[in-house]
Amino acid sequence: MTEASRHDAWQMGDSYDLYMGRWSRQIAPLFLEWLRPDAKLDWLEVGCGTGALSAAILATCDPKSLVGIDPSEGFLNKARANVEDPRAEFRVGDAQALSLSSDTMDIVVSGLMVNFVPDRQKALQEMARVARAGATLAFYVWDYPGGGMGFMRAFWTAAGALDATARDLSEDRRFPFCTKDQLADLAQQSGWADVEAGEVEVATRFANFDDFWRPFTLGAGPAPGYCVSLPADQRQRLRDKLEADLPNESDGSIAFRARAWAIRGRAI
Repeated sequence: MTEASRHDAWQMGDSYDLYMGRWSRQIAPLFLEWLRPDAKLDWLEVGCGTGALSAAILATCDPKSLVGIDPSEGFLNKARANVEDPRAEFRVGDAQALSLSSDTMDIVVSGLMVNFVPDRQKALQEMARVARAGATLAFYVWDYPGGGMGFMRAFWTAAGALDATARDLSEDRRFPFCTKDQLADLAQQSGWADVEAGEVEVATRFANFDDFWRPFTLGAGPAPGYCVSLPADQRQRLRDKLEADLPNESDGSIAFRARAWAIRGRAI
């Protein structure tokens, strides 16, 4: 485990849902609108997490079947609770070594996961391997280096001002390759054909400061993992700095934007 990744807590499905799931659920339908898939397809979702994209696929794409793969049993338990549909099943699995036969899926997708895989090219090659010839391959990840996750950037800016070691833990430094051009190039290098890149964006509005702060205290995800690792006095200093620094609307709400890069291609 690297120093940068030691705060990545991926087993607490309920906590992660409060931190990121609400925004994942908003952006998933926009990704599917951009993808424009056909109906009655056999889907594979790699890194399904707590089921945000799975639910959107089932609600809007009329799939024949959906298999969701994730390494976290905690996330899968949350996905099974969130997504009760007989067309879907959720399995423990590794994106770098998918336990599915080759040439069996009509469409293979991944949402907000590829950047966390140690061997990203291997994961994209595996997505292509299990897909039938001509099948759609697609994924999307947050635009970390471009400031596309405003509320995360605000958290790490405040944390870095108080603790110099926090600067190297931020997603923009850990995932500098999450740019449109580099992600498209990764897909091409992984053997995807006809690669295209797009952009999807949603508003992330918090009702008040407590709504912003509480998910960071639950420990699920890089920033929350860092937050809960702090001694109580340092965590309070961070809370106070964020409360003083964040932009507040007249009604007390706090608004940011969340942007993701979307990549699609075709299996050969």
